[in-house]
Amino acid sequence: MLFLSARNLSLFYGQKRVLFDINVEFPSHQVTALVGPSGCGKSSFLRCLNRMNDAIEGVEISGDILLNNENIYNPSMDIVGLRARVGMVFQKPNPFPKSIFENVAYGPRIHGLYNNFADLKAIVVSSLQKASLWEEVKDHMDHLATSLSGGQQQRLCIARALAINPDVLLMDEPTSALDPIATARIEELIDALREKLTIVMVTHNIQQAARISQQLCFFYKGHLIEAGDTATMFTRPQHQQTQDYLTGRLT
Repeated sequence: MLFLSARNLSLFYGQKRVLFDINVEFPSHQVTALVGPSGCGKSSFLRCLNRMNDAIEGVEISGDILLNNENIYNPSMDIVGLRARVGMVFQKPNPFPKSIFENVAYGPRIHGLYNNFADLKAIVVSSLQKASLWEEVKDHMDHLATSLSGGQQQRLCIARALAINPDVLLMDEPTSALDPIATARIEELIDALREKLTIVMVTHNIQQAARISQQLCFFYKGHLIEAGDTATMFTRPQHQQTQDYLTGRLT
């Protein structure tokens, strides 16, 4: 059973403290939604979970992120291997300027996850099927990925993340740039993927969090105010700030 948690995690950008002693566990095979006002630290926290903040100048992190009881901030951690285990999908679709096939094949190629081209093709097809995109693209796999619609591009990016067989999938507002129909497709996909993955997702859409998450984490001014079962958080939150945010009185 996968174990992912943060313990006493704090984050600084130079002299500015962005996160304050975050403690939370992420249940396996569940969707955890991170919610809160803009600038509250939820995306910064998400990027801590696969060390995406490492590239930012002046960043300092204290505390631990544990993945199967191993601290990912241990100096001996293989960052490339970590990001294969903890994949990420961003707010805006970001397909490579390559063919549909090569977008999905990119990860397996750099990680050496196949023995021959037949193996690689099987990984690509399986990943596109998992992302509910195969039937739409199977006859033009050599077309540029950028020729796809926005919703298709986002599902392609999800397929690209799935192709390296991650344990965890991080999603930073994955539907914010999409129309309602494409958003519904992605939400259905997320719900199906949690059977195999642990998913942590930032969303500004409270209704979306209610629809697809099993755990809810409410951030405010860099603090994790409250975390718990989504249904309980909406009906019986322990903190007034949480209730105010979830009911639209705090923005």
